[in-house]
Amino acid sequence: MASIFRAFFNSHVGPKTTHFWRPVGNWGFVVAGLVDMNKPLEKILGNMSTAMCLFSALFMRFEWMVQPRNYLLLACHASNETV
Repeated sequence: MASIFRAFFNSHVGPKTTHFWRPVGNWGFVVAGLVDMNKPLEKILGNMSTAMCLFSALFMRFEWMVQPRNYLLLACHASNETV
């Protein structure tokens, strides 16, 4: 078990890289979108929602095209689009 953790920790997508921390930080956008679902419609900014949708759509494409693919970040942006 320790060798599996050590291999992940030192891998090119492990917690020492932005391939790990960027998706972790971006999940905050998904949480913010879920919180906004409980707000009245008058309080939600249409411009910000549009910007977030465009941001997530563009970066979903980017994450799919770049090598190596960052599936964690792709899932994060897909979840943001869904919310």
